[in-house]
Amino acid sequence: MEMSRSLPLDCLISVFSLLQDEDLTRSSTVCKEWYHAAETPWLWRRMCLQRWSFCNVSQLLSDTGTHSWKAYYLRRSHLEMKMKTGRSCADYTCKSLRGHKGRVVGFAYLVGNDGCSDVWKQTPVVCSASTDGTVKAWDIHKGVNVWSSPAQSPMQDITVDAGQSVVVTSDATGAIKTWKGATGEEVACFQSGFSKTTLLSFNNKDRSFLMCDVSECVVCAAGGTVLGSLVVLTCPALSEVSRHVVCDSFSLNLLRSSPDKKWVLAASKENFDLSPKVFCSESVCFPAEDEDSQSLSLPVAGCCAAVFLPSQPARLALIHSDSRFNNKTLSVFDLAMKESKYKKEIQAQQVASFQVALSHRSDIILEARGSSTLLVTDGNHLKVYTFKGELIASFEDHSQPITALCVDSFRVVTASRDLSLRILTWRNDPEHGLTLESQYQLLGGSLTRSRGFTSVACDHSSIVASVESVDGNDVLKAYTFDF
Repeated sequence: MEMSRSLPLDCLISVFSLLQDEDLTRSSTVCKEWYHAAETPWLWRRMCLQRWSFCNVSQLLSDTGTHSWKAYYLRRSHLEMKMKTGRSCADYTCKSLRGHKGRVVGFAYLVGNDGCSDVWKQTPVVCSASTDGTVKAWDIHKGVNVWSSPAQSPMQDITVDAGQSVVVTSDATGAIKTWKGATGEEVACFQSGFSKTTLLSFNNKDRSFLMCDVSECVVCAAGGTVLGSLVVLTCPALSEVSRHVVCDSFSLNLLRSSPDKKWVLAASKENFDLSPKVFCSESVCFPAEDEDSQSLSLPVAGCCAAVFLPSQPARLALIHSDSRFNNKTLSVFDLAMKESKYKKEIQAQQVASFQVALSHRSDIILEARGSSTLLVTDGNHLKVYTFKGELIASFEDHSQPITALCVDSFRVVTASRDLSLRILTWRNDPEHGLTLESQYQLLGGSLTRSRGFTSVACDHSSIVASVESVDGNDVLKAYTFDF
C-alpha cells in the first residue's frame, strides 16, 4: 500500500484508466492521493465517451460549472439501470394524457432528453395531432396539457423542428401549417390542395426545411391522375423551394432522410412496379437555375419499408417485393456522389441482398442500429439481422402484431395491439458481439376499452405511446424514468 501511495499522480491515473466505474469509485476511498487520482475529470470523460455517443460534447457541462463528468456518468448509468429493470413505481411513473376527441394520427417530442446536458434538468414536451382537428402540447412529467390549437379540419400528419421550437401539421384539406412550440400560435399556412401529405422536418446548411411527400389529383382532357411529388418548403415560413414528380399514378407515402441530411428517399408502398427514388438533399433544398435535381431510381421495385443506418449515413436498407404477399427481399445500398468535369450523379452500390421470410401479412417495420444491424417486424415477431443477412435474434414477446418500433443505442421498444410495450436492451458481448436481450413489458390499460398501442416514441429518459380507444378518443401514455 505504501508503495502504491508513493506513485506519482500521473502513474496512478494511468493505472486507474484500466478500472471500471465501480472499482474506480471504491479506489477513491483508499487514501487522499487515490481520491485525487480517481476524481480526475479525464478518467470519467473517457468512460462517458466510451459508453455513449454525444451529439454535442462541448455542451455537455455548459449549463453549470458545478456538474462534472463523474456526476454525469453516475447519474446516466443509474437512469439506464432503471430503464433496464423497469420496476413499477420504483423506476418509472406513468401518466395518461387525455384530451383529444378523436384518433391520434401522430406525435413527436418537441423537447426531449437527448442524453447530453439535458440529463441534468429537462421538461419533456410532446406534441400530438388528432382527427378532432387539434394540435396539443403535453408536459409528460406532470401529465398536463400545455396548450391546444383551435379545432380545425381533421389532422393527417405531424412533425417538429426542435431546433426552432416549431410544430408542423397537415390536415385533410391539404393545409400545411406551422405552430410556435411554446404557445401554439399559428405561424404560417401553405394551402397545398394535396389529398395526402407525409411530412419530414429537415435541416441543411443551418437552414430549416420541410420535406413533403404529396399526392395531388391532376385533371386533364384524358381524365384524372394522381401525381406523387416531393415538395420542399422553407420552415417555418412555408415558402415553396422546389417540386419533383416521383410517380404519376400512385400516392407517395414513404419519406426518409439520412442522419447526415445528405440524402432523401421518396417511395410509394402502393405500387409494386415503382422504384424508390433517392435525392441529393442539397439539389432540392438549394436548386440551381436551369438544372435538374440530382436523383436516382434504385434498381428495385415494390418498396414496403426503408431505413438509413445511423452510424453509416450513406447506407440505405430497403425491403421490397414484386407482390404484396410474396417473400420479401432486403437489399442494402451504399450511396455516393460521383463528380466529373461537367456533372454530378448519384451512384448506388448494392452491398447486400437476402430473402426475409415473413409469415404474417401485417405492415412491415424496418429500423436499424449502428452501421450493420437491422430490425424487422413480422406480425408479433421481432427479428434482428446483420446487414449481410445473418439472423442473430428473434423474439415473440407479443400476442398480437407489433405496430411500432423505437430503436436507439441502448434499447429497443416495441408497441403492440395487445396493449403492451416490450423493452429490450443492447449488450456488447465479448464472445458473441452485439446482442439484444428482452427485459420487461409496460402495460397500457384495459383491452376492453382500447384496441392496443398504435405508435411509440422515446427519448433518453421516457417512452410515449398512443392508445387507440374503443370510444374514438385516443389517449397518450407517458412513462418517465426517474434519475
